[in-house]
Amino acid sequence: MLRVHQLSVNGRRDVLLPATSLQVRRGELLLVSASRQDQRTALALALTGRLKPSGGHFEWDGAEWDGGARIRTLRQASAVVDSPGVNEPEQHLSVRDLVTEDLALVPRRYRGSLLSKPWLKVNRFEDVAGLWTEQLPPARRIGLLTALALANPHTDLLVVDSPDRHGDPEDWLPRLEELAYDAGRPLAVVATVIRVPDRWTGPVAAIGNACPAAGRDPSLDVPATSGTLGMVGALDLEDAQ
Repeated sequence: MLRVHQLSVNGRRDVLLPATSLQVRRGELLLVSASRQDQRTALALALTGRLKPSGGHFEWDGAEWDGGARIRTLRQASAVVDSPGVNEPEQHLSVRDLVTEDLALVPRRYRGSLLSKPWLKVNRFEDVAGLWTEQLPPARRIGLLTALALANPHTDLLVVDSPDRHGDPEDWLPRLEELAYDAGRPLAVVATVIRVPDRWTGPVAAIGNACPAAGRDPSLDVPATSGTLGMVGALDLEDAQ
């Protein structure tokens, strides 16, 4: 189980991630909402050990994490998917090249000699191999990126950054539900979203839900004034892969 209590991240000028509490178990999908992209990305990176928090308590599988020695264990057990300005696919890449690059990041002892061509065939992406990543329909995009994230068999926590920026809930929600509820490999899945879909009846949380003063941080209502990379670059950002 992933359990977070009052997790926060400070930026250069203001609070990048206001205090947020949440929990998600393996076999569960949690949707976390916020209107600001930089806050959604900060949460995705912090939850996967790729952005050092400024405050709060963090627990994964019963072991408490303070941003120090256990960060490597957390990073190895997690994957962040399609984070804008961090690890979203570059538009000039073909699907085939993207798969080649991402598979190269998986430790060899897990991927063996698997190359992009057989991987595309086994995972049923041969039909889109020649497309640019920007040409992918939303449902195929989320399917491809999550499949690549799970090429590492030790990934147990999947955090998807703002999948609703690419399409309607029908384009991404079924795939995330499928991954969370897969009896063969149940994952703890978190998706940061602009807005929780009307049809969703599962677990939800909101960024800033652990702030004092009626549980809300005033910064939630202030539009972001700079891009995600500019905000994150000023912090202790670990490798997003």
